[in-house]
Amino acid sequence: MTRLLTHPTIDWKDDGTPVAREAGDVYFTAGDGLAETRAVFLKGCGLPEAWTGRDEFTIAETGFGTGLNFLALCELWQANRPHPDAWLHFVSFEGFPLTRDDAARALKTWPELKPYADRLLAAWPGPIRRVHHEVWQDLGITLTLHLGDIHDTLPQSEFQADAWFLDGFSPAKNEDMWAAELYGRIAARSKPGAVIGTFTVAGAVRRGLADEGFNVAKAQGHGRKRERLEATLLKPSTSAQDVYGLRGSASTAKRIAILGAGIAGASAAHALSVRGANVTVFDPAGIASGASGNPLALLMPRLDAGDTVQARLLIDAYLAARQTYSSMDGAHETSVRQMPKDTAELSRFAKLLADPPLPLEDLEAISGGGLLHKRAMILEPQKIVASLLEGVRVQIGTVNIDLRNRTVNGETFDAIIMANAMSAIQQFDWLKLEGRLGQVEFVTGATRVEADALASGHYALALNDERLWGATFEKIPQDADATTSDTAREDNAEALKKLSPWWRRDAKDHQVTSRAAIRATTADRLPLIGAVPNLEAMLEAFSGLRTGRAAETDAPLLPGIFLVNGFGARGFTWGPWAGRILAAMCLGGPVAAEVSALEAISPSRLILRALKRGEI
Repeated sequence: MTRLLTHPTIDWKDDGTPVAREAGDVYFTAGDGLAETRAVFLKGCGLPEAWTGRDEFTIAETGFGTGLNFLALCELWQANRPHPDAWLHFVSFEGFPLTRDDAARALKTWPELKPYADRLLAAWPGPIRRVHHEVWQDLGITLTLHLGDIHDTLPQSEFQADAWFLDGFSPAKNEDMWAAELYGRIAARSKPGAVIGTFTVAGAVRRGLADEGFNVAKAQGHGRKRERLEATLLKPSTSAQDVYGLRGSASTAKRIAILGAGIAGASAAHALSVRGANVTVFDPAGIASGASGNPLALLMPRLDAGDTVQARLLIDAYLAARQTYSSMDGAHETSVRQMPKDTAELSRFAKLLADPPLPLEDLEAISGGGLLHKRAMILEPQKIVASLLEGVRVQIGTVNIDLRNRTVNGETFDAIIMANAMSAIQQFDWLKLEGRLGQVEFVTGATRVEADALASGHYALALNDERLWGATFEKIPQDADATTSDTAREDNAEALKKLSPWWRRDAKDHQVTSRAAIRATTADRLPLIGAVPNLEAMLEAFSGLRTGRAAETDAPLLPGIFLVNGFGARGFTWGPWAGRILAAMCLGGPVAAEVSALEAISPSRLILRALKRGEI
């Protein structure tokens, strides 16, 4: 299986009907597709009446296709939104995504959907195995699109649906989308009373749904189809144990405090405020005063040759960051030339290019065995962090925390998110965060140029009249201060010499300034994002792990306490992705990530791992 997905080959009938050549089936009937969507899925799921009076409503779909069902739903939601603060969440699964051009051609049939279609097409995802996420704040809509084989992506999803659209190609022509094993997965991700609408009345579908607790009934069909199915979940599935604490708050947190005004805290504040939360950020030193405060930063992907959990979540995080920053002042698109730093990396790059995780629009080979990362970015951190915090209340100065009562400076909150880097170990020493000192060198006043970047272990950046190079990543004691050193400056100078950017002479012709900051880092180099476990209760609940017994209960959590930390040297990569994870955990709705990725970044993993190793 290749890492990139395959676009379907589309044949177009004379009347404009798109046909998937490989499946031998139509996406919809030209001129009648929208009416069919309204009859089979919207009406079939009792919409809009079903969401009357609701604060949020989640609909899931098998087979995103052209996005027609989603767009029709957006139109219906805008006309019948229960109240101005209500949210509609749409989760869909697609293994063979259309190209943007094919989707645009298919959707132009319905000019009434153009405002929504234009918006969707502007952010149309490429053929990348990932979880694509959109938030349309003004409409109160989120889209979470799982791209990949549904037999892989559905088990890895985290949400509870009020309704389902089953809209794969005909069961006779696309058996995988209607396989018996999927009905149990659908039931497990459905709320009690969840409804299903679908165009097919195939016996295998009826039996599969009935076997998983759905009451299935035939209803009048649309157009040439005499019948369709409607189903209601009568027997809810038993929820799996939440060993890693992935479900976050038991209730929605509306008033949220965030400790830390760097990229981690600012990203969380942005994602939460977009979803309607009342957020206050506290920081003793100021906005972007620590590791997020360098004059320039580089956003480029960290790509692995293997298709691992870490490799996928790093790609998800990079694309989420690029999507978030693209419209912000202080983000400058560029291409990054990355040369292998040694023979091992040369071999890794070759394997990577043999089965790339990103399409040619983003990645290609260059001479010397290097990589060209297209559509990467040079960032101006102060501007980016300020943009993320726009409209958010920020308090600078003394910060007094009472986690038990969820108060900050005497003010009570529904939730507290700790984005305060190394300071977090004052409350939770079991985090065992490592401080890494990162020093960069920079000059100003050079010739003004467009954004340009080189990377090979270190990096060299040019933007306007600024040049920046570095960075070191030196382990330091927990109580050490962030101080610059001549040794680090020499290391960076040697790295600049090896990178050999065209502007290297500028480093000699202008006054060089050094800046150092401490980066909070975990032992496994993955961040800490999610609910904070109760250490004492965890040790008791999972004591059997010390003797090889399986974990068989939910993780006991500290109510309303969350972490977003341990970003290491990739703060601007992790920030936006982490923010959307926390928004779902605090406010409800689908989590836009794979379960394996959520487990990999869960704070609870540290305790579970230590118990298994007999370290605690």
